[in-house]
Amino acid sequence: MATAFLLIFAVPASLRAQQLIASDSVSSSSNLPDAPSTLLEQQSGQTTTPAQQQSNNPDAANGPQQTKRILGIMPNFSAVSANTKLPPLGAKEKFHLAARNSFDYSSFLLSGIQAGFAMNSKSTPEFGQGMVGYGRYYWHTLADTANENFMVSGTYPALFRQDPRFYTLGHGGFRKRAFYAATRVLVTRQDSGDEMFNFSEIIGSGSAAGISSLYYPTRYRTWTKVGQKWLTSVLIDSANFTFKEFWPDINHAVFHGHGSDQ
Repeated sequence: MATAFLLIFAVPASLRAQQLIASDSVSSSSNLPDAPSTLLEQQSGQTTTPAQQQSNNPDAANGPQQTKRILGIMPNFSAVSANTKLPPLGAKEKFHLAARNSFDYSSFLLSGIQAGFAMNSKSTPEFGQGMVGYGRYYWHTLADTANENFMVSGTYPALFRQDPRFYTLGHGGFRKRAFYAATRVLVTRQDSGDEMFNFSEIIGSGSAAGISSLYYPTRYRTWTKVGQKWLTSVLIDSANFTFKEFWPDINHAVFHGHGSDQ
């Protein structure tokens, strides 16, 4: 502004005037506003550096992430990536998660494979063989899957206000992570975020085993058979949690992130 005033109204008649104009010009140029991007950064009080941009990337901060599916087929909807905080699920959302795990297209495919192995080993001779026998094995496998999912992930989590999701530990040595994952059948999170005994898993899998005995042949309705099925379900869930703990690392190292459905 000072330079414009002098150029318009001052008379450049002497060397002193020219020196004055030159000095004012230098002074005013130093007061010109910065570039728009710099000005915005100054106004916000923040500057973004490449290191900060990387730290804002969840994948860079947390390492390999959980995926919606394992090997592009098996559902992994309940697994939560390490260092991730999520709001609690409502009762309706817990039942929705149970239904999603029970009636996903992969559930019908995997039940078909399990039914084939069960029929081949004649695990329930009363079902018979052939197409009729396979059909019996198949619907019993589907019913068992849905039964446990709704007990362990829906009914009892809603009743005890527990979170049915599996939260990946993601740090520490192999033993520490394996022990953490395997014991999630005994320890889980409340909706408040605090840890507590996993009533949903233990009571839920026991209830599912008891209910399933009602649609199996009579000889499977004993305390011994129900107890065996109960224990088997808990051990399978424990192994499942352990595999899910290391799945992000396996997917990253072996499949380079391509062994999943994001």
